[in-house]
Amino acid sequence: MNLGIRSKLFLVSLGLIAASVVAAGLYLSTALDRSLTERVRADLLVRAQLVARDASVTVAKAGDRRAWDALADELGKRSQARVTLVDRGGSVIGDSEVSLGDLATLESHAGRSEIKEAMARGEGVSVRHSSTLGERLMYVAVPFRRGSEIAGVARLATPLTHIQVAIAQLHQSLFVASLMALGLAVLMSTIAAHLVSRSVRRVTESARTMAAGNLGSRVRPAGSDEVATLGRALDQLAESLTTTLEQLRSEKDLLGRILTGMNEGVLVLGPDGRVVLVNPALREMLLLDAEAIGKPLLEVVRNAELKEILEGAAAGDAQDPIASEVELSGLKPRRLLVHAAPLRDEPRGTIAVFVDVTNLRRLESLRRDFVANVSHELRTPIAAASSAAETLRSALGAAGPGAAVQSVPDLEAARRFVDIAERNIDRLRQLVEDLLDLSRIEAHDFRLRPEPLDPGPFIDRVLESYRGRAGEKQIQLNATATSAGGVVADPRALERVLGNLVDNAIKYCPPGSKVNVSAERVQSRWLLAVEDTGEGIEPKHLPRLFERFYRVDAGRSRALGGTGLGLAIVKHLVEAAGGTVEVQSTVGRGTTFTVRLPAA
Repeated sequence: MNLGIRSKLFLVSLGLIAASVVAAGLYLSTALDRSLTERVRADLLVRAQLVARDASVTVAKAGDRRAWDALADELGKRSQARVTLVDRGGSVIGDSEVSLGDLATLESHAGRSEIKEAMARGEGVSVRHSSTLGERLMYVAVPFRRGSEIAGVARLATPLTHIQVAIAQLHQSLFVASLMALGLAVLMSTIAAHLVSRSVRRVTESARTMAAGNLGSRVRPAGSDEVATLGRALDQLAESLTTTLEQLRSEKDLLGRILTGMNEGVLVLGPDGRVVLVNPALREMLLLDAEAIGKPLLEVVRNAELKEILEGAAAGDAQDPIASEVELSGLKPRRLLVHAAPLRDEPRGTIAVFVDVTNLRRLESLRRDFVANVSHELRTPIAAASSAAETLRSALGAAGPGAAVQSVPDLEAARRFVDIAERNIDRLRQLVEDLLDLSRIEAHDFRLRPEPLDPGPFIDRVLESYRGRAGEKQIQLNATATSAGGVVADPRALERVLGNLVDNAIKYCPPGSKVNVSAERVQSRWLLAVEDTGEGIEPKHLPRLFERFYRVDAGRSRALGGTGLGLAIVKHLVEAAGGTVEVQSTVGRGTTFTVRLPAA
């Protein structure tokens, strides 16, 4: 049952009044009974003392019940109370309310509390219901003496009927006052409920208007009571909601413009795997229409590989998104790079960003094919030029001191030119070989054949090929390797990796430097490091060091015969073997290349 404010205020007022009346009635009844009883006791005690004094000076003999009963009747009239005279033994010898003939039938009063208290303390008081008169009486007893001894006890009794009457009148007055207070409470609760409900109705109407979507509605209450405070809080809430909604609307518009203007496709899936959002770029990539929203992914894009990628992303970690390439067939074949990650906020789902790399992959394929074709085509003229240089050198070697000067005008210059030609032919041949190797690696035509290798002997075998060049430059080559297990790698690829790194170290280190090649197993991986004490590399060059044709010092690299492809080949071979390569360098102290490969 729903009660209004008026009913609640009325019930509260009624409850308060009822509780107040009951508490007041209990307290006043007890206090009035105690006060009136105390007054009656004091008055009756004074009269009992007067009766005891008269009993002490009477001339009646101890055994003369007639005289004592007559005295009790006379004293009862004068004291306006029931007077009972009891001897030392507790026998009633006179009673103003009992006839002389019935005195003998009265039981002994020696055990009455007021009698025992009077004999012991000089006065006694007791309030109880009298079985003789059938009323609630107060008894006051005082001993009287004959000479120096206690001859008996004079007891006065008076009914407490007037006290009960006074309490009843009090209850009646409280009842009337309660009725008057109840009427006043009804009036006051009605007025208060009307005033409060008017303010509450205004707040309620404003709240309903706001709930309906009109956040411009305001309560603007007057006063400082609780309802006014509630109204001001509601106005502040509406202001905050308006500001928040405006910000959300602005962010939504900005997000919509960003999604519309993106060249990358964006796909959002709900927790049930249905499409929630598709931006225009993805619609164009996949030739989707507006009906894709709300459909399962396989119904929109029929590609099992993409479905597996998105399901894996939904079950993965948002801090580590999945990146993979997917090739889609159909009317508009595409190769897409997909970055997918789960949405951890409610409602949960998956977000994927698609980058169209179709043209990029086609250009990469064209570049690889071009490089491979050009490299193959260059082999023939390089071989011819090399053969011609060798033939010319043989001819120059045959021209000794007795040869005709006319046949070779400047023999030393001719030999110098042949040296230049052979050196550049070798350099061109190395460049072509590096280009072919890099092209095969990028096209995944370079098939690795991993096998367990013992790092120590393998490193020694690689270094043997470079000790001659190192000795010419006075560079010391060292090798250190642990013997715990072996490294899993393709011997040709690993020899190419270590060879390129050692070759670079010898090539660019000044005379007197040291080059150390080490192998160490750390947990489940092998660390192969090539460390030199050369001049080092500036930090700005380190991020681009593994790019093809990138040179720290282009002039010096060309003078030393570098092709600019060695470190690019190292990186591709290491990554193809499931490892990583990194470089650390300090200018003036040296450089360290570290290769991490899986252990056997």
